[in-house]
Amino acid sequence: MKKGIVTAVATVSVLGLTFSALNACAPKTGTAPVPAVTENQYRTVNLTETDYPDLTYAAESAVDAVVYVEVKVVSQQRQIVDPFLEYFFGGGGQPTQRESRGSGSGVIIRPDGYIVTNNHVVANASEVKVTLNNNSTYDATVVGTDSATDVALLKIEADGLPYIGFGDSDNLRLGEWVLAIGSPLGAQLRGTITAGIVSAKGRSMPSDDGQFRIESFIQTDAAVNPGNSGGALVNKKGELVGINTAIVSQTGAYSGYSFAVPVNIVKKIVGDLIDFGTVKRAKLGVSMGTVNDDIAKELKLSSVSGVYINEVMPGSAAEKAGMKKDDVVIAIDSVRIANASALQEKMATFRPGDSARFLVIRDGREQELDVTFLADFEETGSVDADGSVAFYGARIKDASKETLSRFGLRQGVEIVSVGDGKMKDAGAQAGFIIRYVNDQPVSSAKDVVEIARKTKRAVFIEGVTASGRPAYFGFGKSE
Repeated sequence: MKKGIVTAVATVSVLGLTFSALNACAPKTGTAPVPAVTENQYRTVNLTETDYPDLTYAAESAVDAVVYVEVKVVSQQRQIVDPFLEYFFGGGGQPTQRESRGSGSGVIIRPDGYIVTNNHVVANASEVKVTLNNNSTYDATVVGTDSATDVALLKIEADGLPYIGFGDSDNLRLGEWVLAIGSPLGAQLRGTITAGIVSAKGRSMPSDDGQFRIESFIQTDAAVNPGNSGGALVNKKGELVGINTAIVSQTGAYSGYSFAVPVNIVKKIVGDLIDFGTVKRAKLGVSMGTVNDDIAKELKLSSVSGVYINEVMPGSAAEKAGMKKDDVVIAIDSVRIANASALQEKMATFRPGDSARFLVIRDGREQELDVTFLADFEETGSVDADGSVAFYGARIKDASKETLSRFGLRQGVEIVSVGDGKMKDAGAQAGFIIRYVNDQPVSSAKDVVEIARKTKRAVFIEGVTASGRPAYFGFGKSE
């Protein structure tokens, strides 16, 4: 210890002598004056001494409301048998059950036991357990999930729990201090707190699985590892500003980049799942892209920022509000929109029927448009003029006698068309004949809708394809 102190003092002495020598050798005349420090024209914040970070308040306010989530997933597998025996004797082996376990984190958002986590943490779970920071363990029920935002809502039977209040992710500033709280690498590191800053906002990480995603992440450099998924990102006040979701890494471990779902999206998703049991998505009805240099030059924009409207869909909320091709959206309800991810993030906070004021640039001038949003797809059960019925993004109708005769069936329901929604995601195709829903035979579109509405968790559909081959698929009601 004494040796370290001596070394440090010696270093200071040498530096002092070096500075004196340089000062003595420096020219006394003709040197340019050092420019005075002026206010940075890009800076919009002023700090007092009390604004500098002390994160103990935030840590102590939030740590007890972050939980450890453990899940069990049971899947069916067929035993591998000799192809020769299978060909002559059939059977293909008896199905066996395979059990796997996973874990993540969660955030208590209400004292009566509602907990937010990631969809990927609890997906396909047959059992979910939650352990609080005080070591109490509860069985949890999955209230609902949303794969598009990777948000899930759990419920445990408890009252008077510590919880984290919602902040406002729109107000986060680049460079602002935040804490990530969760259970990295498993139960032994429960309640781990790491600190970092907001590195960027509106980040997207496009996937190649073809699934619809809403991605406008908060990027931070707070250390996050597997097991942190579903944990809290909080600001200096101890308010929840995001749900930690992903990392970018070539090794699978933290490499300096972590991403969180903004809490303003989470609030809306959670509210929908509690109030309706499913997510209500607003639809603008446009094809869009982020403004680039070429678009900015062509439209004579003053900055390379905003969302360029490529196409406005007929009958959409955008068309009804007067939006046109070549408009550039720069703000929604006074919130600046810099790119397509930011617009997607803002849209995710609205429900069908909500209204918002869009600020667009058209022909070089700013113009305000009042938009009233429509539903993302038609409500399940609604009947069209042709008699077809909306069903989770698809349209179904009673199969005709001719169609049933062609397949040698007595009853069934035909899938007429497949649009965006759960049916499409599950692999449904037009021409499929639905024979059973959750093991119950169906003879009308009404039967299909009513059985699906009564089930609480999943819809399992069996039938035949347009080519006459037996097939089946399923989906979670709140997925």
